Amino acid sequence: MNASHPNPVRVIWLCVLSLFAVLVVAGCGGSSSDSSSDEVTSIGKTEGNLNLIAWAGYAEDGSTDKTVDWVSGFEKQTGCKVATKTASTSDEMVQLMRTGQYDGVSASGDASVRLIAGGDVDAIDMSILSNYADINPSLKEADYNSADGKNYGMPHGWGANVLLFNTDEVSPAPTSWGSVFDPAEASKFAGKITAPDNPIYIADAAVYLKTHQPDLGIDDPYELDETQFNAAVDLLKEQNKNIGEYWPDATKNISSYTNGDSVIGSSWQYQTSALEGAGEPVSSDLPEEGTTGWSDTWMLSSEAANPNCMLEWMNWMASPETQASVAEWFGEAPANLAACEMTTDKKHCDTYHAADQAYYDQISFWKTPVSDCGDDRGTECKTYDDWVQAWTEIKG
Repeated sequence: MNASHPNPVRVIWLCVLSLFAVLVVAGCGGSSSDSSSDEVTSIGKTEGNLNLIAWAGYAEDGSTDKTVDWVSGFEKQTGCKVATKTASTSDEMVQLMRTGQYDGVSASGDASVRLIAGGDVDAIDMSILSNYADINPSLKEADYNSADGKNYGMPHGWGANVLLFNTDEVSPAPTSWGSVFDPAEASKFAGKITAPDNPIYIADAAVYLKTHQPDLGIDDPYELDETQFNAAVDLLKEQNKNIGEYWPDATKNISSYTNGDSVIGSSWQYQTSALEGAGEPVSSDLPEEGTTGWSDTWMLSSEAANPNCMLEWMNWMASPETQASVAEWFGEAPANLAACEMTTDKKHCDTYHAADQAYYDQISFWKTPVSDCGDDRGTECKTYDDWVQAWTEIKG
């Protein structure tokens, strides 16, 4: 998917990092796989280098902001020199991982499923990563980071797609996605509705239809047969008449509200907090139908030249100290809830609903659409390629 995360544009937060040693179960040789389980079962001597693919803001070394640096501490602790390739989309991440030139990636669910299915990442015995024990149980063994009883990485952080609106222009406060999907309601904001420029947004329409057209029988918004898929696509084509902008990244989304081009649409808590911090009249909420969202996982390339450094990195990134720093800088809920006691903003985890299970349960996290519907419909569901083609048609 062309899922993109925000550049680390700081509006209200600065993190002062305190990085501590990573505890790992180390072996004498290189990482190894147990042939009986076909997964990595140990961490060996580090190789001295680490080549990453990551979202902007996930591997900060002080070059963006001198106070924001969790890479240097890792390099000092492990001896692994980090080189990071910043990717803008999940499609790009998948393509780069398949070159075999990178050791690991911070994949969202719409990339991780493809990487697992393609054999591009290794399964891991997560007990070899000491910080895994403290990861939020809700993020473990999810369908976007595991398969066939095996784990394929370290959960990193997550966020929901929320309904962001200008409180001066939108009143009363909307409680339903109908404010942007229902033709009669959406027409009130014609030309000033915004949505992410991403084929995965088709799932947002499916979430709305699941409640408002139950006869379609939609269960999983990423497992859509032809009838369900066409209904979601038609809804988005109708919405397109009222769309003012499809935003490509968080920075552009923020500016569209600041300059008045947008007054309502799907966004993230990051943008909400940034705009509120800048004094803009905005608010956001999770509508009554539920929503979609993203959850990222650090994954080990099956062709990694430096697998031990990557495993060390995965454990380092899951420590509460690093998690606190990344969560505030990037704008997300940390996977390690112990991080909540270490954030500079003591309300950060409340703002991002990090420990709110009821909130979490309302989110359908991104995953790659495949032909297998996961039920008795068999392989009748629309694939990722179908979603990409339809998205082009939706936008005109």
